[in-house]
Amino acid sequence: MKPEILLVESMMPDIEAALDAGYTVHRLAGAPDRDRLVAEVGPRVRAVVTGGGTGVSNAIMDACPNLGIVAINGVGTDAVDLKHAAGRGVRVTNTPDVLTDDVADLAIGLMIAGSRRMMVGDRFVRAGRWPGGGLPLARKVTGKRLGILGLGRIGMAIAQRAAGFGMDIAYTNRKPRADVPYRFVASPVDLARESDILIVAASTGPDARNMVNRAVIEALGPDGLLVNVARGAVVDEPELVAALADGRLGGAALDVFANEPHAPEALFGLDNVVLQPHQASATVETRMAMGNLVLTNLSAFFAGQPLPTAVV
Repeated sequence: MKPEILLVESMMPDIEAALDAGYTVHRLAGAPDRDRLVAEVGPRVRAVVTGGGTGVSNAIMDACPNLGIVAINGVGTDAVDLKHAAGRGVRVTNTPDVLTDDVADLAIGLMIAGSRRMMVGDRFVRAGRWPGGGLPLARKVTGKRLGILGLGRIGMAIAQRAAGFGMDIAYTNRKPRADVPYRFVASPVDLARESDILIVAASTGPDARNMVNRAVIEALGPDGLLVNVARGAVVDEPELVAALADGRLGGAALDVFANEPHAPEALFGLDNVVLQPHQASATVETRMAMGNLVLTNLSAFFAGQPLPTAVV
């Protein structure tokens, strides 16, 4: 009999077809009674496949006494209790590296869109307002001071792209990196104060929650732009909304939010904000690569082989 797995959220059709070919798949997304499904199939489930933003609750893990692996289709692990999983002897994998380029690309795109007010211009033309006059001047990107909050894989990829714009690049990290040419700044507040644009690419976790707080936002200031491609929880969202509304922060370009899929409605009417529905890794190529890595981790687990991208 094929091993039974619980699929928490949908994946690419080709990936789901491969899952169906190798496993008995119980789909939680769209199930009329999720709790009943978990209760019925939980004792037989050996693997859970989920997204980075969705994760899996401890209650679902505990309802699966024979669970051996949680395979995350994403790089973030904050939506999975890693200590709880380790205590249960459950392995956890993710899909690093394969989404780095797409996230970095979107970060640069958001930086340009926010600085050059591209969404405002788009709405301006669509509304037929151009014949009545032009828009106010926007802000230049080339040569600006860029701060990167978190210089891991994605932060490095952002820095490499930003170098092509002749930007003065600095970063804040848990510790300085000796292998990079960029300037290390010890605190997020100091980094924001020395930046025209601050891109959040920090890894997530309890210590990162609200790292971009009121002090950081005000240090970035009324001419500054905040770009977030990490997690919504890294930014104090109420403080961000308030600062954007009253002009203490110049602008924001956001791919992530604290309560996804819900973004603060107070942002919807602001022209100094660019909003995306968590699209950083959302390309056909990358989602296929992520899904294939999930399949590889599952195959290794059930074959008793080392997991290619184990977290715990």
